[in-house]
Amino acid sequence: MSDRQKPRFLAEDPATEDLVPRGLRISAAFAWRFLVVIAALYVILWLIGRLSVVVIPVSIALLLAALGAPLVGHLVNVKVPRGLATAIVLICGLAVLGGLLAFVIIQFTDGLPQLQKQLNNSLSQVRDFLINDLHLRQEQIQQFIDNAIGFLQNNQAAITTNALTTASTVGEILTGLLLTLFVTIFFLAGGEKIWSFVMLAVPGYVRDRVDVAGRRGFASLVSYVRATAAVAVVDAVGIGVGLWIVQVPLVIPLATLVFLGAFVPILGAFVAGAVAVLVALVTNGFITALIVLGIVVLVMQLESHILQPLLLGRAVKLHPLAVVLAIAAGLVVAGIAGALLAVPLLAVLNAGIRSLIHEKDPHPADVDVLHDQQAPAPNEEPADTEDEPGKR
Repeated sequence: MSDRQKPRFLAEDPATEDLVPRGLRISAAFAWRFLVVIAALYVILWLIGRLSVVVIPVSIALLLAALGAPLVGHLVNVKVPRGLATAIVLICGLAVLGGLLAFVIIQFTDGLPQLQKQLNNSLSQVRDFLINDLHLRQEQIQQFIDNAIGFLQNNQAAITTNALTTASTVGEILTGLLLTLFVTIFFLAGGEKIWSFVMLAVPGYVRDRVDVAGRRGFASLVSYVRATAAVAVVDAVGIGVGLWIVQVPLVIPLATLVFLGAFVPILGAFVAGAVAVLVALVTNGFITALIVLGIVVLVMQLESHILQPLLLGRAVKLHPLAVVLAIAAGLVVAGIAGALLAVPLLAVLNAGIRSLIHEKDPHPADVDVLHDQQAPAPNEEPADTEDEPGKR
């Protein structure tokens, strides 16, 4: 190969090109491209952070649309107009959510006196343990209480400022909830038209493949939400029944917390289980807390070894390590919202990229986003969909 035919990785002066070792030139070519990619990702994450008030509600609305889309599709299939079907699903969903929250609040209010009484008894037992077993003097315990009160008084200004900040955050949360509801309505009522409009920005020669990749991604999101909801119900019922058997107060609120926490894989279940163990420790003592811990561990083992592989594994086909790393990255970047949205985002990207890489001649009409077979992995055979053509 002549000098003119040699590939050049950087625009260099021919007079100095031979003085730079080939390995260094290749490394430099990879290095500056890598830096450009990292810079682009940083800018994207910075923009997402700046627009989090919009990005997070839209992302949650997409999750809710994936949860409600099968119900809307079923109603449309039985000749219900799509607008009316969307209204029915949203009203029923809000009614169920509102009824559940009202029931939880009522249960918590009714159980609060008993919880306070048990908490006082537990604190008395702790005080007796400190005095009788650890041989601490009453003056030392009182001094500790006085120091805690003094700390609160000295930091009253900071606490007040945080309370005001929290109060202002409530307005942002309400605005986000309204935006989420508004966007969800449009996603359920006209998601197909919105997606078709977005596809107009894609060049025509790759439009079909990008269209199919997007549909595969949303189908993966539908499968993820459906499987996660099933896992959350099993977790809530299992832990709730266990708490009821050992007579821990506030069973319904704690089971509801477990259900909501299950939508954040691994981390949410751990936090919800820890809260249940803490309530059992404070109200019923150490032995009951150990029993509740055993129940939580048993349910978590059932989830991780049976439910997760059977439901989520088939739904999104993600390795557990990828799930853990995605949750950690989401938590660092965007806190609780990032942990909630990290795994669904990874599932969508996984399905979309696999579709782009492994499907040669896709057609959007062959993809049913509500009952879709994902694109095959490199070591899998493509699914035969000729006998059952998808629906748009």
